[in-house]
Amino acid sequence: MSTTMSPAAVKRRVGHRVSHRDRVETAILGEAVRLFAECGYEGTSIATVAERAGLSKQNLMYYFTTKQALYQRVLDNVLDDWLARMASLADPAGNPGDVLRAYVRAKLQFSREQPLASRVYAMEVIGGAKLYADQIRRRVIPLLRADIAVFERWIAEGKIAPVNATHLLFAVWAMTQSYADFAAQMTLVLDRDSLQPSDFDDAERLITGMVLSAVGLQENPCPP
Repeated sequence: MSTTMSPAAVKRRVGHRVSHRDRVETAILGEAVRLFAECGYEGTSIATVAERAGLSKQNLMYYFTTKQALYQRVLDNVLDDWLARMASLADPAGNPGDVLRAYVRAKLQFSREQPLASRVYAMEVIGGAKLYADQIRRRVIPLLRADIAVFERWIAEGKIAPVNATHLLFAVWAMTQSYADFAAQMTLVLDRDSLQPSDFDDAERLITGMVLSAVGLQENPCPP
């Protein structure tokens, strides 16, 4: 005898399947980020990711059919997060000083909250972006151009001093991302196990002061 499921029961079953898939994918991606950050793309195997995630290799490949597909998804997630935090700069109605402070804060927050993800992205770029160049061109370049347009409008309106916005943004990226990508060097120099919240607070004050000074908005970069 066949039984017809109610719409509510069907919805619950579908929701359970989606929830289970999300949990498994989250576990896979969490281990993949860690391994790609530690071992790079070439040094990471699907089998090792599966073992770390508590799955068989065959089971993992049901979710991600190849190592490149898994790597691509990791980088997509990194870029989604990174670009979302960068989007605040494109606010045309924002006060330049407030916008730039928020931008530096968001970039440092990404380095603090997602250091492994930042390192995976950095390793891909340092290696020539052989597997991810098209995505960078398609997604990063348009946003960079939009940000530069904001600087040019501020300059035209006399809100900030003339500045090479492209290289200023490059400098901000380098300064903020170094707190993730080169954290090991920093902790060695500081003789501690990890960077502390106070380190990020100090970095935010210094970098923000440097950026505001570069655009003619005075702020003491090293307040007492």
